[in-house]
Amino acid sequence: MPSDQHSVTPLYAQALLQSAERHGVALPAHLQQLLQARERIPLAVQDELWESYCSLLQDPLAGLLLGLDIQIGHLDSAGMLLVTCDTLGEALEELVEYAPVIGDGGDFSLQQEAGLAWIDYQPHLSVRQAERVEAVLASQLNLTRWSTGGRFKPTSISCTHAPLAGLTRYQQLIDCELHFNASHNCLSFSAEQLALPLIQANSALREHLRQLADQTLAALGQHSLSAEVQALVRSQPRWGKERIAEQLGLSGRHLNRKLAEEGLSFKVLRETLLQEMACNALHGRQSVAQIAEHLGFSDENAFVRAFRRWQGTTPARYRQG
Repeated sequence: MPSDQHSVTPLYAQALLQSAERHGVALPAHLQQLLQARERIPLAVQDELWESYCSLLQDPLAGLLLGLDIQIGHLDSAGMLLVTCDTLGEALEELVEYAPVIGDGGDFSLQQEAGLAWIDYQPHLSVRQAERVEAVLASQLNLTRWSTGGRFKPTSISCTHAPLAGLTRYQQLIDCELHFNASHNCLSFSAEQLALPLIQANSALREHLRQLADQTLAALGQHSLSAEVQALVRSQPRWGKERIAEQLGLSGRHLNRKLAEEGLSFKVLRETLLQEMACNALHGRQSVAQIAEHLGFSDENAFVRAFRRWQGTTPARYRQG
């Protein structure tokens, strides 16, 4: 998408207005007018909103305060989609795919290693980046706690920038270990928490919301063929290339050519997803044999061999942490 077309949902922009009001300030009238009757807010207007919001609040932690005010409704259909997932792991996978519905300000990725998981945020922002990163991470923390009924226990929040205020002030607002001048912006937690159930889980509603989010992505020009392939593999991990291609109205060879245009191959894409799904499943209660069958392996031994190739260890040892 060209840079001049980057945009944000107006619901997130409204969160800035509402937070400003709660803190006793009003954003300029011309900015408020720009938000009226718009389907999407250009990122340049969102930049201006952020600059005005932070300047008027005169609080170095203005972004953090906004993040703590964010509610699911501010995140458009993507927000509702996340909270209707069955588990935290599924919700974070959906966040990675559907974040552009909320806005084009950065990319998310879900990572796991040695019993630790983290959701990484890489911003693409030129205005008030530190404040906006703090808003994203604070809202992630707050909404994850809410969606799990308070069961989510973070390990830490890390930011690449230097602290914007004294650490005591941060600790008054967020009861979580904080790291600054870090290599990544991320929210970290024990990987076993990926299996935490969400209190608003609703599979029927989730499918409807996913369709709405897919429509938004398509309208934004974000829904690539690889995203469609990923969605099919996640829902039908036993399917091979020919079956996936058939669902997309393509031949297997045509699917390979189209993915190659995106710098991908079906084999690598599917294996990456199966690895991620296997790691998440091993934090749940399914047996290794059940996981192997669900992911389409011929038997448990084939799954163990593949998992050892991916992770350098067996599923049983990985599960033990």
